[in-house]
Amino acid sequence: MDAWTTPGGHRRFDPKALERLALERRPGARNRLLADLGASPARFARVYRQRYMGGPARDGLAAAPRDDTEREAYRQDGRRLITTLVAYLDADPTDLAAREQAEIEATAIVDGHGARSAAGGISLTQAVELFVYARQPFLAEIAGLGRRRSLDSARLAALYGDASALLDRLLLRFITAHQLDRGVGVGVGVGGSGVGVGVGSGVGGGG
Repeated sequence: MDAWTTPGGHRRFDPKALERLALERRPGARNRLLADLGASPARFARVYRQRYMGGPARDGLAAAPRDDTEREAYRQDGRRLITTLVAYLDADPTDLAAREQAEIEATAIVDGHGARSAAGGISLTQAVELFVYARQPFLAEIAGLGRRRSLDSARLAALYGDASALLDRLLLRFITAHQLDRGVGVGVGVGGSGVGVGVGSGVGGGG
């Protein structure tokens, strides 16, 4: 929480920040939406635009789309995915139906993205690298809420944990979609050392 020290050495806190914290910790209080915390889909879109246009590009990142139509498709996928991720995190953790619906929508987007990457000739290794690279700004923005906003540490930890877990599940779906589009069987799993990928020749066929 932001604070300052008076010339007499006393610490002072922003009264509005204290009021927000008290409301959030009140039993039965509903969690504030990400947009109210400064993490709206529009802000995420600006962050991603600055990352991809202002900073050094990841190897192969700028060259991944084959033409303007495909580039726009990637952009639309990204915007839709951000919206569904925010909807998932905004849903009350006890509202399983709302969270499941948001995850279903996110999964459909990732499935299409994985298939498009494979069709574009992007290898699985590069595709996974790009996926992991693309998720970093989202997680960084969630983590940054603790610095920019008076957010309860338990709420921040829950948000970050839920976002990380969902993105891990989406990565596994992305890998599967990429390999299925190329006609390759794939087994994926998450272990203590990260994501494991097992590839076989063919899908449900013999050799």
